[in-house]
Amino acid sequence: MGKDSVSIKGVAEGIYIDVKGNDLDSIVGELELKLKKSGEFFKGAKCLDIRGEEISKENSLEIRLLLKYKYDMKVNIPELFKIQPMETEKAKFSPDEKQTVFNEVEEGMTKFVHGTLRSGQEVSFNGNIVVIGDVNPGALLRAKGNIVVLGTLRGVAQAGIGGNTKAVVAAYSLLPTQLRISDIIVRPPEDDVQYKYPEIAKVVNDKVVIEPYLPNK
Repeated sequence: MGKDSVSIKGVAEGIYIDVKGNDLDSIVGELELKLKKSGEFFKGAKCLDIRGEEISKENSLEIRLLLKYKYDMKVNIPELFKIQPMETEKAKFSPDEKQTVFNEVEEGMTKFVHGTLRSGQEVSFNGNIVVIGDVNPGALLRAKGNIVVLGTLRGVAQAGIGGNTKAVVAAYSLLPTQLRISDIIVRPPEDDVQYKYPEIAKVVNDKVVIEPYLPNK
């Protein structure tokens, strides 16, 4: 796909983003280039819609999440996507379920990130992501596989991109701005619920459940 696959049109109420085709990488690449050239102009703007005859619902969601969490735009997430509040009462797995949490997940390729990720930084990978450090608010992790943070996760974590419901998100302290596994998006609770143990989130019965991870208990 050549250039001009993305156009941004402003109206009184906000902006529309028109896209051609359904090649997510090309669309996102051109969109980010145009947004970066505009500097702070679009920061805080309201995106009214992503429009395109060929764009899929899944790719439309990816673009919306990028605009919301990387560029701080006001974006509507359609109700057709599964959105649930993050459980403040941690779900309880049976001992058998707890033992198989990681056994059920394909290992695949893994990208290691050393050091703390700060606001505005983004890491995307087609496999798993392991961060040896913290993930601050405003940082974004996107993985087709699992996300593991050997520190505190306070940014955005999107695992299982592309429909992998077996993916998990784990951290020493799991306090994300937004957590997503496959197409299930989780809103954080109003009050941080912090445990003294590593925590893990996975999909159980079409819901993301979170609990302290105690493999030897």
